[in-house]
Amino acid sequence: MEIDLERIDHLDERSQDCLRNCLEAAQVCEWCADACADEGEGMARCIRLCRDVADVASLHARLMSRNSAYSGDLAAVCADLCEECAEECAEHDHDHCQACAEVLPDCADSCREMASG
Repeated sequence: MEIDLERIDHLDERSQDCLRNCLEAAQVCEWCADACADEGEGMARCIRLCRDVADVASLHARLMSRNSAYSGDLAAVCADLCEECAEECAEHDHDHCQACAEVLPDCADSCREMASG
């Protein structure tokens, strides 16, 4: 079930895009972290970063949904984390890592916009 974010009256279009990007980032990172666990050695950093992104991005989406005054602060952390995770994932040839490397820059960009006000 997809949520119609336009119904949340305090979210402008930029905020709606960021919220969608955060939800997508959380989902792809959960998938990647789980799949990396089966890939063997050398994936610990990828798993940790993906799990961090999944947690922070989903928390940021929740804060945006409830119009929290702390959303902007968390947006900057989320952007930094997405950028670092995208760089890590880009180093691996697995489909799930490449999916992260493709999705996370959009989340980072939209979170960076939210952090700047």
